Amino acid sequence: MVKVKICGITNLEDARAAVEAGYDALGFVFYKKSPRYIPPLRAKEIISQVPKEIIKVGVFVNAPEKTIKNIAKTCHLDILQFHGDETPRFCQKFKSYRIIKAFRIKDKIGAQEILRYKTFAYLFDAFSRRKWGGTGETFDWSLLCQVKHPIFLSGGLNTSNVQQAIKTVHPDWIDVSSSVERMPGQKDYKKIKKFIEAAKRKK
Repeated sequence: MVKVKICGITNLEDARAAVEAGYDALGFVFYKKSPRYIPPLRAKEIISQVPKEIIKVGVFVNAPEKTIKNIAKTCHLDILQFHGDETPRFCQKFKSYRIIKAFRIKDKIGAQEILRYKTFAYLFDAFSRRKWGGTGETFDWSLLCQVKHPIFLSGGLNTSNVQQAIKTVHPDWIDVSSSVERMPGQKDYKKIKKFIEAAKRKK
């Protein structure tokens, strides 16, 4: 069954609600320009109070290597997600962590470019000129059918379309943020529960 990551966690109440609902991973955004940004020390406090088996993912956008490593160590992160212009060589500098490299898709897949990244997984999101992620917009999922690599699927997923997305892409992970929020950085508990039920519904 597909696993589900909820991204943009900014407070303990939202983290606990997601864990109780059955989410497999929590995402913490360490990009200061994001409305879902969380200071590292606050993330550390939240992470210390959720079950160890829940995967903790740190999201970074073009951050310096030293900054990433310091935050990863401070917060006890399990996975690092790079959502900017990080190069394949840069991604190889974090041997102690699993790396997710995010790609923003418009109307085609740059397969040769993507395959240069020897990372744990790829994340595919919708392209936006204004945002690095959390757009709430979808893209043509059929473009991913030929990708033979662990996939995190993101971008505009909601209770109405998540099963079709799973059927089309067969991702290893579903990544959700904006569609389960009251406002950026503040989750809606009813939406959290309904989304996980839809994503993990057996056909």
